[in-house]
Amino acid sequence: MKYEVRYSTHPQDAKNYDTQKLRDQYLITSLFEQDEVVMVYTFEDRFIAGGAMPVNQKLKLESFDPLKAGFFLERREMGVVNIGGKGQVIVDGVAHALDYKEALYVGKGKEEVYFVSENPEQPAFFYINSTPAHQAFPVQRVSREQAVRIELGAMETANHRILNKLIVNETVETCQLQMGMTELQPGSVWNTMPGHVHDRRMEVYLYFEVPADQAVCHFMGEAQESRHIWMHDKQAVISPAWSMHSGSGTSNYSFVWGMAGENLDYGDMDIIPIVDLK
Repeated sequence: MKYEVRYSTHPQDAKNYDTQKLRDQYLITSLFEQDEVVMVYTFEDRFIAGGAMPVNQKLKLESFDPLKAGFFLERREMGVVNIGGKGQVIVDGVAHALDYKEALYVGKGKEEVYFVSENPEQPAFFYINSTPAHQAFPVQRVSREQAVRIELGAMETANHRILNKLIVNETVETCQLQMGMTELQPGSVWNTMPGHVHDRRMEVYLYFEVPADQAVCHFMGEAQESRHIWMHDKQAVISPAWSMHSGSGTSNYSFVWGMAGENLDYGDMDIIPIVDLK
């Protein structure tokens, strides 16, 4: 088990960050390490982004010191999206199979969670999001077919994409966690364009299916003071509530988005007109 803590920042402070400081504060470069559970705890809505990559053994989800909890989900809920080979998430003795791009919601109070890959040669990559929870809801698997699927954008504006709502109030009961996955279609590179902010919720993006020789430029900061962070495959970025959300790649790609905060209304966002960006 490995973890680190990131503190929240004020938008006025972020204006003074150079490239390295931006990366240190918001970029998560390594979530998937063989036979490890890796966690990043951010004080932005006390959100946790993590990764579990079981290869030679099953991995146990354990609490860590900043949580001051007897077990990880004592006061938390969790969503898991598998972006690797077939695997299982075992929750209090019950195994839940997760294939590529399938999700599992695990509610508050579940004491024992293990991650297992079916084939060590093709290990699962379990991407984890977790938020504080006030109520216990049932464990629920969400397959690709069960996701709420929306087609957005157009080839003409290079943002033709498929939005898959996985763990949202339309599919799963949660306290505050929401998760989904967006897939950019061939020839399209812009996600979430026009960009937006939502002061009611923060967000974390995990970019994947990024070719090894390509990259994604994630845009953040205030609309009039934009910043950018170059990212590669299976890297994540923390986007505070005051920061806009947008990105563009040198090829098409996919990303998992996770949110926490004031409400469960996916459509609650303030669009930033493209002509107003600076």
